[in-house]
Amino acid sequence: MPETQAGGGPGDAAAHSLTLTALPGLPLIEPGDALAPLIFAGAERAGTALADGDVVIVAQKIVSKSEGRYVVLADVKPSPRAADLAARMDKDPRLVEVVLSEAAEIVRAVRNVLIVESHHGIVMANAGVDQSNVTAETGGERVLLLPRDPDASAAALRAELERLSGARVAVLINDSVGRAWRQGVVGLAIGAAGFPTLVDRRGTPDMFGRLLEVTEIAMADELAAAASLMMGQGAERSPVVLARGFVPPPDAPERPAKDLIRPKEIDLFR
Repeated sequence: MPETQAGGGPGDAAAHSLTLTALPGLPLIEPGDALAPLIFAGAERAGTALADGDVVIVAQKIVSKSEGRYVVLADVKPSPRAADLAARMDKDPRLVEVVLSEAAEIVRAVRNVLIVESHHGIVMANAGVDQSNVTAETGGERVLLLPRDPDASAAALRAELERLSGARVAVLINDSVGRAWRQGVVGLAIGAAGFPTLVDRRGTPDMFGRLLEVTEIAMADELAAAASLMMGQGAERSPVVLARGFVPPPDAPERPAKDLIRPKEIDLFR
């Protein structure tokens, strides 16, 4: 079981540890499947029955699948705008039409890359519309959309997990995204419940008494990225990770994942 240090060092009363466990044996998720009983059973199989303070990190894909967030491309009629973009970008015009339906604004469109602000406010490739690890059905090729309201999905899942386990837990919904300035994808929290997603440290002193001026900690994204190492990005089939040992700052309130979205007026990349 991989273990990473979440704290500790000179002057600390004790070392702290954060343990991440990928829950085994979850089936392929279909529309209508209840995730909470499957996660609860997975934790039991792993010998890590849910306990107070646990954080359950769930891949967006199984949340979307359980909510039936599929679109069959054969049912999509591309608009002239989608057809024009698709021709310039070398993409399937039906896929571009689905992306546009999920987008509030196009941020960047170049060959094979379509960066948009989704209706959720998240800037990402293809508005999160995904074709990987999505099976076709009799009607043809399908794509998967993000949950309609990831924070609400996280809250509903948390309520069910707490009902089943009797433990007070937090839930993060994790998706893989690219980042400005950096290569590759990392995990990002697009939904949260019961968690201090963004911790404002401005006005508090550092080790030498200097007041922090700009420091806000995206704790949900940090934990989501760590969980992604366990989930994998391909055929690993580890869509749920249990984090144990996370100790939130005592003065940090619970916040939704939408609080992590940088307002457009201070977004230097747009």
